[in-house]
Amino acid sequence: MTVTDTLETAVAALRAGGVIAYPTEGVWGLGCDPDNDAAVECLLRLKRRDPAKGLIMVAATIEQFAPWLEGLAPELHARLAASWPGPNTWLVPDNGRTSSRVRGEHDCVALRVSDHPGVVALCQAFGGPLVSTSANQANEPAAMSAEEVQAIFGTALNAIVTGELGGLKRPSTIRDLASGQVLRA
Repeated sequence: MTVTDTLETAVAALRAGGVIAYPTEGVWGLGCDPDNDAAVECLLRLKRRDPAKGLIMVAATIEQFAPWLEGLAPELHARLAASWPGPNTWLVPDNGRTSSRVRGEHDCVALRVSDHPGVVALCQAFGGPLVSTSANQANEPAAMSAEEVQAIFGTALNAIVTGELGGLKRPSTIRDLASGQVLRA
């Protein structure tokens, strides 16, 4: 693994059940296939993250989230569509589609459609959404460069995608879709 891994290398790693790192809107992220429980468990171990907390999923388009949005009231779907793409993560009621490893102990799943060109390209090449969480270990600062990712995780990752961070200076806003309540500004 090098810090010059291509999109193709990263997608192959994801399809093989691997964990990758890539630049996002504000920090470097770790990602994996949300439908691969072993990959999600590996990501949680690498981060030393409490599985009860749950994880965010990121996509290139709202259409990539269609299976997770089945049965959602039209007015709630419209709220999502009006806020994406962008740094808006929504807690959407789980319709039974989401693995408990991704959802954690919650009855909602955290979803975001990114406007970061690298994240969009990665999700498009993979053909669906990814788990997306900051590249750090629990309670530590998030990595701000590929070199920091490599220093934190060594050879434990399957790919580190080259690219630049977006201009966001803080993590995405998190809101509850049903109530509109802001949980993280």
